[in-house]
Amino acid sequence: MKLFSALALCAAMMISAQAAEKYKIKLASTYESNVPVLGDAPKKFKELVEKMSDGRIEVRVDYPSKHKAAFALLDMVKSAQYDAAFTASYFYKGKDAKLMLFTTVPFGMTKDEQHAWYYFGGGKELADKFYAKSNLKVFNILNSGMQMGGWFKKEINTLDDLKGLKFRIPSFGGEVMSRLGVAVATIPVGELYMALEMGTIDAVEWASPSFDIPLGFHKVANYYYTGWQEPASEQQIVINLQTWQKLPKDLQNILEASIAKAREYAENETFYKNVIIWDEIKKKYPNVQIRSFSPEIMRALRKATDEILAEESEKNPDFKEIWESQKAFLAKARTWTKMGDFTYIEKTGDVEAEQNFTASVKKISVPEPVNSAASEINASTAAPKNEDNQTK
Repeated sequence: MKLFSALALCAAMMISAQAAEKYKIKLASTYESNVPVLGDAPKKFKELVEKMSDGRIEVRVDYPSKHKAAFALLDMVKSAQYDAAFTASYFYKGKDAKLMLFTTVPFGMTKDEQHAWYYFGGGKELADKFYAKSNLKVFNILNSGMQMGGWFKKEINTLDDLKGLKFRIPSFGGEVMSRLGVAVATIPVGELYMALEMGTIDAVEWASPSFDIPLGFHKVANYYYTGWQEPASEQQIVINLQTWQKLPKDLQNILEASIAKAREYAENETFYKNVIIWDEIKKKYPNVQIRSFSPEIMRALRKATDEILAEESEKNPDFKEIWESQKAFLAKARTWTKMGDFTYIEKTGDVEAEQNFTASVKKISVPEPVNSAASEINASTAAPKNEDNQTK
């Protein structure tokens, strides 16, 4: 009995000691602390994880002004220079092209579609498998949803208008644009406004109104285009695999829960701010003209996108595995997206308000591409006809 009591006491002391042990996580951010929305996300993560762990986890956030390597964070975490990073996988296309698929694909899944694929359609399992090969554990922390197509100093009407245009647009979207003759530029976020104002670039793509308006792009570029390149833009927290494995199970659970809570907060905040700022654009900034790219340009963008996807799939089996999984799910999901949200808005909207809005926007009807992955999906998800036999 005495032996049992002694063993129980030792076990309790060990558990108590483990619970008292503190863990420090040094996290690097791709974005400066003053960048709208994105600068706040790691702060919210730090706040939540320290509170939920009752101080057992302490997070230090370093920004680009300190680590000087905004787009090299995966390597820094992989090699344990940092324990974790807040970044987006598509910034690393040149080093590991397959990872960009976990952020977004031009003409690909919307936010809801991508979340469904990731959490229930096999996406998370693929992410865990491929990030582990780079000694990383990954968690999604912010999907900002559909992004705008960029701010332009001049109106873009034809493909010729794009040739030689100096345009800041990252990753996959940038590669697509480069195939159309655009001179794609890579410029840090903090220098984008000055580059646009000084004429270093002619156009800039950043995100959506809640991100863009605070940066002042509307002051130097009048044309704000609707998007195609990032229908769902996912940001990630990546953690060094050894750092993750050293954490007790309860702290792993707390870390994961705090990321989920931070994601919920950031995504709701982003949507809310987009709503408020979009509502203010016409009133406060009458110079801003909302535009959409012409059918000619959209055809060319989609064709280039399909070519890049096919080329990467041909040379990289891992890329192909992820893309085939996404493509298969999208073929099913898009049918419901059209039947759900699109049909609801179309059939229940304020007709007069819709007409007033669309009159101020150069609407386009995007044609179906020929012999492309996107066309296969769209062919299988054509909207049903209504009672008047009119296609939605």
